[in-house]
Amino acid sequence: MGAISSDERGLIVPCPSCGQRNRIRYEKLSDPPRCAKCGTALSLPADPIDLANDDAFDALIARSPLPVLVDFWAEWCGPCKMVAPELVKVAAAGAGRWLVAKANTEVLTRAPQQFQIRGIPAFVLFQGGREVARQSGAQPATAIVQFISAHLK
Repeated sequence: MGAISSDERGLIVPCPSCGQRNRIRYEKLSDPPRCAKCGTALSLPADPIDLANDDAFDALIARSPLPVLVDFWAEWCGPCKMVAPELVKVAAAGAGRWLVAKANTEVLTRAPQQFQIRGIPAFVLFQGGREVARQSGAQPATAIVQFISAHLK
């Protein structure tokens, strides 16, 4: 079936029943999605979303009705690799309440500059298209969830 991917229009989510890839527009992430082919209910992402490019980043941040925690990371970064399994837990804990997105700073170049990312891993929490909080450094899932919860309105 494949994993969830992203583009500038939305998330592309495979149907668990028929395998059809369905686009969920960013604006509609708070609505219960259904497969366009077979009608099966689709789950909102319970895993981190890899952002394909800067345009996908911009669109997700600007249009998502759900808060988005963005992990700025790079393949060569040891602490980034250490925190990756913790982010899977954070995404699962927040499924339907928030999204976790991964922004590879080697692929997305505009976003890290725009948000002045100086060290990685860096976590930036966005809500309503705006940055509401940030923190740096590898942390366990419980600390990251507490960080998110403390800053959501």
